[in-house]
Amino acid sequence: MSKIPSLTGTKVIKTLQKIGFVIARVKGSHHILIHPDGRRTVVPVHSGETIGTGLLSQILRDCQLTKDEFNNLL
Repeated sequence: MSKIPSLTGTKVIKTLQKIGFVIARVKGSHHILIHPDGRRTVVPVHSGETIGTGLLSQILRDCQLTKDEFNNLL
């Protein structure tokens, strides 16, 4: 399993949009993304801040993606 580089919330959202996720709504700095098949996740967007490894792992679990699959999308 490969490591995931440090990413901002905006970069994570752009990557998830490549596989069909769309921003359903925004509440404050939290962007809620939904896939047509029902998967959903929340990505925080704070300018210039990277997402921690634990939170990024949770986002990938919510999206049912492996780290390798996510890296291939980058």
